[in-house]
Amino acid sequence: MDWLNWIMRMLRIISLGGFGLLSGLFSLAEPVTLTFEEALKRVESTNLTVLISRESVTQAIENAAQTRSNLLPNITLNATQRRNLSASVGANVVVSGITNRFDAQLNGRFDLLNPTNIARYQAAKMAIMVATLGEAQVRQSIMATVASTYFVHLRNLERITVLDDNISRAQRLRQLAQNQLNAGVATQIDVTRADSQLAVAQQARLQQDTVVQSSELQLKQLLSLDMGQPLQFVPVAVRRTAPGIYTSGEAEMAFDRRAEMQSARSELEQNKLEVKAARFGRLPSLALIGNYGYATATVFDGNDAKVWSGSLAMSVPVFDGLRTKSLTNYALSRRRAQELRVHDLENQISAELRLARQDATSRLAQISVAEKGLALASEELELAQKRFEQGVADNREIIEAQARLSDASDNLVEAVYRYNVSRVELARARGDVRFILTENT
Repeated sequence: MDWLNWIMRMLRIISLGGFGLLSGLFSLAEPVTLTFEEALKRVESTNLTVLISRESVTQAIENAAQTRSNLLPNITLNATQRRNLSASVGANVVVSGITNRFDAQLNGRFDLLNPTNIARYQAAKMAIMVATLGEAQVRQSIMATVASTYFVHLRNLERITVLDDNISRAQRLRQLAQNQLNAGVATQIDVTRADSQLAVAQQARLQQDTVVQSSELQLKQLLSLDMGQPLQFVPVAVRRTAPGIYTSGEAEMAFDRRAEMQSARSELEQNKLEVKAARFGRLPSLALIGNYGYATATVFDGNDAKVWSGSLAMSVPVFDGLRTKSLTNYALSRRRAQELRVHDLENQISAELRLARQDATSRLAQISVAEKGLALASEELELAQKRFEQGVADNREIIEAQARLSDASDNLVEAVYRYNVSRVELARARGDVRFILTENT
């Protein structure tokens, strides 16, 4: 039975390693290319927060439909079969016979004039606009997050290149130190320093792999992408242009574009309608009420008779326990609070636009400084290498120069990343994150 034991052993190995095997096979799948523009487009159709906020628009639409029902005729069909035994009580109790009655009627009510319901429906329609603008605000916020995360990941990938260059320089330094040692120009400590420098560079490279995976997984989560699907990210070359000076006219355009400002203004209009609805509680209402049907002893006995009635009813509020006054004061308070929010939001957007322009201008200038620093660090390293090769100095100058070159390279990567993010913030402050796409055309 050795063959049976061998089969059982193989099945056990497959069951334990099956998931790893499948994972290994899946990792060999072709990577999916993701561009910056596609990432922003996916926000509208895949991001969980955006999809949930979109449901609030549907809820607002249905709530308005419920409010509108108060303005339409209300018609019901009632069918009742009665059977009763009555008695007259006097000097003597007289019990009459059992009577039957069946009624089938259409009952209707239509409010010809109800100012409160009209104002409430207008407020509910305005709530649809508020919900729609709220969804747009959420979408812009998520787009800004996705754009920033995309640039974060590109920065992390660029740092991989910087770290690989560090390893290459450390390896060349190690070989140079060994050659100098063999030639009797350097000492063993120079080789040891080079080995130490190489180990530090390799460790930093390993740590960066985790950083890259973290930013990639974060972007996948924002876009609801398969966590196991490999992605290939397309670099984005944001145009390096000065954003110009701040103008009051641009602030007004930002007010009209920013979804949160439009939403705040629409909510203010909704509050005004709520005040009107509360005040309309003091006005009379007019309704048309009627019913039509037939009555008989028992259903379908053929001895039915038509019955109908109609009335025009007017209701005039006389005293409602100060309820209308309380509702009006409450609505007025909500309106005043919203007016304060709108004013504060105007100041906030104006400040964000000013700061975003200043930050983009500063970040653009920092790129030039970082590029100059990188050129100087490269020159310093070249000079240090010549001194070591000529035996004038040990390799400590090279190690220090390599560290400064690494810092300068990383500083340039960080400066470009910060500038890209500042352009995202400027586009968001202007009203639409997607403005950054038109800047590159």
